[in-house]
Parts: sequence; C-alpha cells; structure tokens
Amino acid sequence: MPIFETHISDIARVIQLAIAPVFLLTAVGTIIGVLSNRLARIVDRTRVLEDRAGDTQTIAARIQRELEVLARRMGLIYIAVGLAVVCALLIVLLIVLAFADAFLSVDLSKMIGLLFVAAMLAFIASLLAFLREIFLAVVSAREALRLKLPLQRILSNAPEQDPTARSTEERAEAKRS
Repeated sequence: MPIFETHISDIARVIQLAIAPVFLLTAVGTIIGVLSNRLARIVDRTRVLEDRAGDTQTIAARIQRELEVLARRMGLIYIAVGLAVVCALLIVLLIVLAFADAFLSVDLSKMIGLLFVAAMLAFIASLLAFLREIFLAVVSAREALRLKLPLQRILSNAPEQDPTARSTEERAEAKRS
C-alpha cells in the first residue's frame, strides 16, 4: 500500500507543478487569438485597398504606400503568431515531460527547465514582434492624420462634409425667402 500512496502523491505533485504551465498556455492562446484578429483585419483592409487600386494615380500611390505598410505589419504578425505557437508547443511538451518524469525513473528536470526557458524566449520574441507591429500601425495612422490624408473618404466615395455648405433643400428655401 505505501507504494500506491507514493505514486498518488507523485502524480498529485506533478499535477500541481503542471498548473503554472497550463495558465501560461492559456495566456499564449489568448495572445494567438488577438494576433489572429489583427491579421484578419489587415487582410481585410488589404483586400479593400487592392479592389480600389485602379483609381486615379494620386490615389493609387497612396493606396500602394498603405499596402506596403500593411504587408510589413502582416509579416510581423505572422512572425509573432509563429513564435507564440512554438511557445505553446514547448509548454505542452514541458507538461508531457513533467508527467513522464513522474512515471519513469529518468531525471528529466534539466530538459524540463530548458524547455521552459525556450518557451519563455519564444514568448518574449513573439511579444516583441507584436509590439513592433503595434508601433508600425500607430506610426502609419499618425502619419495619415498628420497629412490629413482623406483616403477613407475617397475610398468610401463619400462626399466631403463642409460645415458651411448647405443642403439643396436649405438653398432652395433661402431662395424662396
């Protein structure tokens, strides 16, 4: 009976030790979700701009510049997702080796430690790529605002709203008066 109790306590200890990596895995999964959403928005914006690329030369040049920024952002998100997935795989492998260590009479503690360090390095690199993408997005948005680039209005074919302009009905009413 003491051997059975030892195995149960070993398994309980491994489960307790596996909880921290599981929480980390949840965080990595959340980051992957955020990155995937950003990637989807970039792809959608790229498609919209590519559909409008045949407009006038001035507009086409602006669209081309925005497409280049979107391509750089897409590359950074792709790298960030890849590194986050590598991190998740390393964490899952770490959990598997922690349980194997409990069941086998092999000391895998150094391998588990190395996997944890590798997972953290992949996670840090993923977050750095994500941060770079955010900086690039903010800089391009600020530049568009600084230049007062009316690209959104041009692309949506919405007329510019002049606060001093009156509607056709208002002008007709003014003539009648």
